[in-house]
Amino acid sequence: MNTLIPIDYYELIYYNVLLLIVVVIFMQSFKLEVQDVANLKGKNVFGILFLFFLILYIGLRPINYRFGDMLNYYNEFLEYQNGYPFDTSKDFVFEVFKYFFAKNLTAPLFFFTCALLYLLPLYFGAKKIFNDYWFYAFLMLAISFSFWGYGVNGIRNGIASSLFILAISKDKWISKYMLFLLIIFIHKSLIIPILVYFLVSKYSNTKVYLYFWFLTIPLSLAMGGFWENLFLSAGFNDDKLSLYIGGVDQASEGVTLKIGFRWDFLLYSATGIFAAWFFIIKKKFNDKTYSLICNIYIVANGFWILVIRASYSNRFSYLSWFLLGLVIIYPLLKNKFYENQHRKIGIIIILYFGFTYLLNVILAK
Repeated sequence: MNTLIPIDYYELIYYNVLLLIVVVIFMQSFKLEVQDVANLKGKNVFGILFLFFLILYIGLRPINYRFGDMLNYYNEFLEYQNGYPFDTSKDFVFEVFKYFFAKNLTAPLFFFTCALLYLLPLYFGAKKIFNDYWFYAFLMLAISFSFWGYGVNGIRNGIASSLFILAISKDKWISKYMLFLLIIFIHKSLIIPILVYFLVSKYSNTKVYLYFWFLTIPLSLAMGGFWENLFLSAGFNDDKLSLYIGGVDQASEGVTLKIGFRWDFLLYSATGIFAAWFFIIKKKFNDKTYSLICNIYIVANGFWILVIRASYSNRFSYLSWFLLGLVIIYPLLKNKFYENQHRKIGIIIILYFGFTYLLNVILAK
């Protein structure tokens, strides 16, 4: 499929647009206070434009092997168009969605709708949780290390994780649980953060979960593949999850995958652990929703550490990483901790994106 943008530069252009946006936001953070009415009005308008940019750029991308699993989805789409029977072995809701589009609409419209389902729940979730400050939370999600990959490659997982953020923003338990059920039938690996949600809803002691996280590191180092086999034998033996835990390496993940203990990924994850400790334990920030998000992140990330040597470790880690931007920025949008707090937010945004740019652009070369 042809595009006005050369396919070899499609992702590079995206990250450099983000770089420009992040630099502008960083510079503006030194001019106005975050709660300033002019700042919030400007960020709201800019946020809407940014959302439309993401929808159009991700949703209208060409169908190309450079986007990993997108080509697999397209081949399955063509099979349905050519009369292939409905595949009952896959995640039911997403398969119905794909089957309907294949029989009635077009592949470009299918992928555009996938982009909407990926991005709009993040927008509505951020608006619900952060109100006038939603742009900063949405930006942190959009500049996360895995955000691009799960919009164009791990599409089902990306949609399911976005709906999870929307679900935890809901006040009514009926709508929350209905979304959880929908999520499981879109990508069943999300059952892990969903189960963790119910655990931390009943027991919310963040300090205990932090102890658990630190304990998983020596357990993973000492016991090697034991945890991978345990998960596969304990009911997590879905074909897709089995591939993530025990499958072979593949080059379509956006970064070079290395089998082994990923100290770089562990350090990246530790930024969320530090944020949770700093705000909840040290600063005594008492916010029920924040504690919930942090505790889900800590426990789900701990499970990933146990299987960190898996060849698809990055996909397993995404079951916590999709919350990382919120874990880091949430308290600064809800409470005043510092003088010139807007500057602190600007610095955090540029440092957070710095890791994304380093791995996905500089080191990717």
